[in-house]
Amino acid sequence: MGEASITAGVLFSESDNVIPDVVWASNERLAVLLDEAGHLTGAPELVVEVLSPGVENERRDREAKLKLYTSRGVQEYWIADWRLQQVEVYRRENATLRLIATLLANDEITSPILPGFSCSVARFFV
Repeated sequence: MGEASITAGVLFSESDNVIPDVVWASNERLAVLLDEAGHLTGAPELVVEVLSPGVENERRDREAKLKLYTSRGVQEYWIADWRLQQVEVYRRENATLRLIATLLANDEITSPILPGFSCSVARFFV
């Protein structure tokens, strides 16, 4: 159905380049997003960020990247907080990424863009 990549750079524009921890894009979207050098030049369907220690890093992931991913068309954004052992799931609703769930270690994470996918949140932190 698609491909996941760890620490893939996403080149949205000259000034908006990010390196999420994990991205997933469908085969159809990859055909459009990949440039000749193999870089993603647009929004994958799913972006996962693992919070890095520090107030500035957390603010970047929760605010700046959320805003960027919203404006560029990411369908889902997951923020994994290793300290609290939880994953916040943001899903696109009315052109905005909105927090739809905060999942704890005992919960299962699923996604409408990944039919048949299910994973225990605890496995994110092993």
